[in-house]
Amino acid sequence: MYTSLLRTISLAALAASLMLPINAQAHRAWILPAATVLSSDNAWVTVDAAISNDIFHTDYHAMDLSAIKIFNPKGKEVAMQNPSKGRYRSVFDVELTENGTYKIAAVNEGAFAMWEENGERKRWRGALAELSQAVPENAKQVQLTETHRRLETFVTNGAPTTEALTLSKQGLELLPHTHPNDLFATETARFQLLIDGKPAANSSVEVIPGGMRYRDAQEAISTTADEEGYINITWPHAGMYWLNAIYEDNQAETQRAKRRASYTATFEVLPL
Repeated sequence: MYTSLLRTISLAALAASLMLPINAQAHRAWILPAATVLSSDNAWVTVDAAISNDIFHTDYHAMDLSAIKIFNPKGKEVAMQNPSKGRYRSVFDVELTENGTYKIAAVNEGAFAMWEENGERKRWRGALAELSQAVPENAKQVQLTETHRRLETFVTNGAPTTEALTLSKQGLELLPHTHPNDLFATETARFQLLIDGKPAANSSVEVIPGGMRYRDAQEAISTTADEEGYINITWPHAGMYWLNAIYEDNQAETQRAKRRASYTATFEVLPL
């Protein structure tokens, strides 16, 4: 029964697990707009979405577009245009029919379990609702983890607005005290990380500039959120940046489980 369960993870759960980053691997997920700041009466932006080894270089797997939602400057969901999924990347367009800031986001909840059964190590990954039934009663050295993953980017047509940035208070989120489409090289942005609407103290954060394929080093910026969840990021130069934050605690809904939440975003930093 349990062997069968391990082999019959749903395609939806598998796609969700591929969609977002796993720290133990080199694969990183990202949503990359061609531009994040526009000014036009007929503005469109093309967006790539993928999982890759090198950030913003399509070399591993296309992202499943079914999980991605787009919110207009009033916070209402709008449809993506011209979606297409290839081998290494997915592509879609966003028509910016209103002035202000749009949010493009993908959210996934899941669960992971590891245990020992008859001297053999077992693993399971699937839906959060199935976690409590995934591990046999005779299992030993059980490790249960609830996961919540959020992936975002932001695009503004005209002047920046904040209504689409309203938080859901579910999982790990970023409250931008510096607007995400008002970032400039050598300046410092101030963000706050929140878990279920409360400060995500001591979250670990990594920021990596694009173009790492053409560098000998990642040039990562590593920092830790303070007790109120605040982080300050000074952008060394203009370009696209990938930010990933991780928060872990023991406040999971499932008994004996840990909670692990991640937040990933793409930001464009403009020259002064």
